[in-house]
Amino acid sequence: MKTIIILADGAADEPIAALGNKTPLQAAKKPYIDMLAAKGKSGELDTIPEGFKPGSEIANLSVMGYDVPKVFEGRGSLEAASMGVDILPGEMAMRCNLICIEDGKIKNHSAGHISSEEAEVLINYLDEQLNDGKVSFYPGVSYRHLLKLKGGNKDLDCTPPHDVPGTDFHDVLISAKTPEAQKTADYLNNLILKSQELLQNHPINQKRIAEGKDPANSIWPWSPGYRPKMQTLEEIYGIKSGSVISAVDLIMGIGVYAGLKVIHVEGATGLYDTNYEGKAEAAIEALKQDDFVYLHIEASDEAGHDGDYALKTKTIEYLDARVVKTIYEATKDWDEPVTIAILPDHPTPCALRTHTNRPVPFLIYRSNGEADSVQSYDEFASPKGAYGLIKGQEFMQVLMSGK
Repeated sequence: MKTIIILADGAADEPIAALGNKTPLQAAKKPYIDMLAAKGKSGELDTIPEGFKPGSEIANLSVMGYDVPKVFEGRGSLEAASMGVDILPGEMAMRCNLICIEDGKIKNHSAGHISSEEAEVLINYLDEQLNDGKVSFYPGVSYRHLLKLKGGNKDLDCTPPHDVPGTDFHDVLISAKTPEAQKTADYLNNLILKSQELLQNHPINQKRIAEGKDPANSIWPWSPGYRPKMQTLEEIYGIKSGSVISAVDLIMGIGVYAGLKVIHVEGATGLYDTNYEGKAEAAIEALKQDDFVYLHIEASDEAGHDGDYALKTKTIEYLDARVVKTIYEATKDWDEPVTIAILPDHPTPCALRTHTNRPVPFLIYRSNGEADSVQSYDEFASPKGAYGLIKGQEFMQVLMSGK
């Protein structure tokens, strides 16, 4: 059996008046996804365990079949694995965004989707200026970077910047959950303030401002943790060989710990302009060799964070026409049975511009399987399917069971 998960990050939403009170999934023209729903079985999945916030790190670990409370050690440590940065004993890793602050408020979490080339210059500059032997910075993709701290205490309350656009940054600075973590919180908050001084007049930002773009004028560290202890998917589910395809370090890092090969696709951006065709072709080639492929596409999530329902709808149509169609047509006549699962990790409603913890719709199509009565794929049709509501690890258990 060949199995592929197509993860449409943040694609689920709420009804939007401008779309005739439909969600983007309902409004989008997606004949292939709906066809797979009609030929397969559907349900909804609760990806966020109790006590956790609905971040992509939590949701994707759930989708991939991990017991999140047992394995989660922060987003930074997962992204570090993708970046080839080792987290040693006594070290703490954090995701470190480059963000835009305007009039003291967080304007956006992405510094206007700054390019990786510009961001690398800024992150390396900050490492030169702020690396005191305790902290170090590592450039990633676009606004997504890594901070590593020796001796840090992870008992911190950190706010993801995509959760609080328009908020005064002073109101959401890092706080300590325990007295022992206060020193770490103070140190990190001081780094934020120092970064603002250093970045304000950097030539990269002066050029961006002159071009009418948002400057990357602050760092924002969040999701702290140590090196995680995770079994591979072969150890848990017997998956002998697998690959992960994504534009973002988080997903690739989870894949590294899961024992998957990381496949890099040229032109994969994490935005609406990503190389959909390249990702689809890479997934097909990987599926010829491997038993399992995790294909992650970020575009819908970023459109949701921007509150752009028209763009979000378009990203879903791109997913259908440029990814799902390509993969289905290439694999439908294979001698070996093929399973295609499609789902988001979490909703990213355009009205809220952040993640929510509502269950997400999913479909599982098996080339040798049976169908239920569901005829389309969206937040309201899919829950009526044969799988009903399932939680966390149950998705991978169902997916790999062949039922």
